[in-house]
Amino acid sequence: MKIGTPGSSVATKALLLGSGELGKEIAISLQRYGVEVIAVDRYADAPAMQVAHRSHVIDMTDANAVKALIALEAPNLIVPELEAIATDALAEIEAEGNVKIVPNARAIQLTMNREGIRQLAAAELGLPTSKYAFAETFEQLQGAVDAGIGYPCFIKPTMSSSGKGQSMVKTADKLKAAWDYAKAGGRTDTGKVIVEACIEFDFEITLLTVRALNIDGQVETHFCQPIGHVQENGDYRESWQPQPMTEKAIALSQHIAAKVTEALGGLGLFGVELFVRGDQVWFSEVSPRPHDTGMVTMVTQRQSEFDLHARAILGLPVCTNQESTGASAVILGGVAAKSVIYEGLELALSVPDSEVRLFGKPESFVTRRMGVALATSQNTLADARDKAVKAASLIRIVSAS
Repeated sequence: MKIGTPGSSVATKALLLGSGELGKEIAISLQRYGVEVIAVDRYADAPAMQVAHRSHVIDMTDANAVKALIALEAPNLIVPELEAIATDALAEIEAEGNVKIVPNARAIQLTMNREGIRQLAAAELGLPTSKYAFAETFEQLQGAVDAGIGYPCFIKPTMSSSGKGQSMVKTADKLKAAWDYAKAGGRTDTGKVIVEACIEFDFEITLLTVRALNIDGQVETHFCQPIGHVQENGDYRESWQPQPMTEKAIALSQHIAAKVTEALGGLGLFGVELFVRGDQVWFSEVSPRPHDTGMVTMVTQRQSEFDLHARAILGLPVCTNQESTGASAVILGGVAAKSVIYEGLELALSVPDSEVRLFGKPESFVTRRMGVALATSQNTLADARDKAVKAASLIRIVSAS
């Protein structure tokens, strides 16, 4: 891999479609290797824009706007960081052969929509999943639940992120409200929702899986230690690494992750979500990019998930070794305000073995993720989690007005 000089006519340019907190860390990792980074999002001053060489604000679901920007910037790499993107435009651009889509346009199209990835995993690859169905009307949803999916069940938009539009339904009288929430909460209304049967699992993990080139130029698959996490309303609140599990469950998780990511192809890091009960494992979802629960790797691994993604897509060698037991805890906005002030950073960082990342988002919402506290422990996983939660609790966010 040859890397040019940023700002010059020979620059190696990466265009980020999505500039949130994950995009910010991807930008930093790419810049460490001399890549010129252009950050794009639907709003100004997004986190990655604050560290990129330059930025643009566009509607990323507008195919013409996406194609015009790519023609203007002529990047070498296009790195999607979220779901709400005109994927058909990316497919057209990839077909022209002048720019590399990470990991590839087909993978982006399949994983941006739960229908595509579930069909791939269950129907084509034969991997274990929960019972599921897609519904275009409330009547179809009701019929699918009554026909065997049953209660409790999960209703989700086919295209969403960070838990938006997702809910658990325990009784029939709550089904209509869940339908309405899913229709309103998706990144884009695809006309369908997915309903999934509830699996009685012990815990849920994210298995970060990396497809990277070895010294001979062949693609190899690497796995990080499993990451456990806690969710509320479909959005992650805590994560930790490693999640204790049986050797059989680890082997099966890696087998499922390898099958899915091989079918998607390309290079880069994938966040594969799995349900685990004893030695049993079920596929849930996959993201072809760093995962929010994987932010814990910033303190646990020699190379964080962002470093791994950057190195893999640049064709560089990767190392998934874990060096510390660690945990992360989300710092929520707690207030709706156009601009905010963060208080208590010195208190949070006084927690032993702690770190804090404040994302710098230009606007706060009550449940918006504004930062993350990280902690390691030489003792136990519980100790690391306690430290991360304590550090997060010491950050106070107040309106600047």
